[in-house]
Amino acid sequence: MQLLHHNDSDGLTSAAVLTRAFERAGFAVDRVCLEKPYPAVLRRVLEPSGRMLVFADFAGRIAPLIAELNRGRNLVLILDHHKATATDDPRVHLLDPELFGLRGDRDITASTTCLLFARTWGAANEDLAAVAIIGAVGDRFFVDGRLVGANRETALELAARGLLEIVSGGDGERYALVTPRGRVPVDELARELDTLGGAGYTAGGPEMGIRVCLEGPSPESVSMLARLRAIQEHAFADELRRLRSGGMKLTPHLQWIHVHDRFAPMGVKMIGAFLDEIKNLSDLDPRRYLAGFQAIPSAVPGVGDFELSEVKVSMRVSDAMAEGIRAGRLLGLDVLLPEATARVGGFADACHSLTAATTVPIGAEARLIDEMERILA
Repeated sequence: MQLLHHNDSDGLTSAAVLTRAFERAGFAVDRVCLEKPYPAVLRRVLEPSGRMLVFADFAGRIAPLIAELNRGRNLVLILDHHKATATDDPRVHLLDPELFGLRGDRDITASTTCLLFARTWGAANEDLAAVAIIGAVGDRFFVDGRLVGANRETALELAARGLLEIVSGGDGERYALVTPRGRVPVDELARELDTLGGAGYTAGGPEMGIRVCLEGPSPESVSMLARLRAIQEHAFADELRRLRSGGMKLTPHLQWIHVHDRFAPMGVKMIGAFLDEIKNLSDLDPRRYLAGFQAIPSAVPGVGDFELSEVKVSMRVSDAMAEGIRAGRLLGLDVLLPEATARVGGFADACHSLTAATTVPIGAEARLIDEMERILA
């Protein structure tokens, strides 16, 4: 069985949950970590026949494309929590809570979706809840500072078993796993996985992150994490200085930057991580949508080289705008960015209302901004 998964904390914990569940059922698991399921990559992985492929934390929106490329050759299972498009292909099974009345940017993460799948398969997988909760906290979809929906149910079940501490405060709740090593804050674990999977994407970080999920930290993981944090902090500090020296471009509704390949050798997940860090800074306009572009390298670890000729665009919003989007007064990124991306011939998959990312052809960046302005106007 081949497991293709995302590289943030939700994607890595999803992969850890599914790896353990499938191995317990007697499957050999071959993992491939992707920053995005690019169509060129999909064509290559779906070309062989007679296999089982499982997608975790992406691909819900592109289930029809996967069915088209697969042409019935393989059994495909998609476990995602982003906006989804159903398919009636009997060889492509889409298990996405967005199709069943849950909101993937509020109620349930991919890690919790994978946990529910594993629990349904066998009671022995109940212990994987402690892994899934890291992804639930890591995606940071809270209401009034607290987990809600299926994510909260998982937290409460762990707390009832003495495996999770939930501490309430004025700004919400804090969560800490109770482990043989002592009390471990879940948000810190999630940030470590984000760094391993994002900053370390081309350097074995995702595999190390999954090992941490299933086996706990090791001297090797601690050393890798320290090295990657130093690289990330240096790159982000340089980019912030550039931004404050006039690097931010402004249009009526948007503010955007292009880092080109300045975040290399880190993965393209890092443009979203950088936007997360700056979205509420006083240097930025809290009333404008925030976008960032990063060049996509040709090499995809574990798959091979491709002529992608694309850039990744990530988008975030300030906390003030997030309230407006949740209340329905402002257009969500899950509508705005995919629509504009389609108009310039780009590729859209995993998008939420408050966080979103797509890819567009090199040279189409300004046109994408123009199309978003037309939609917003």
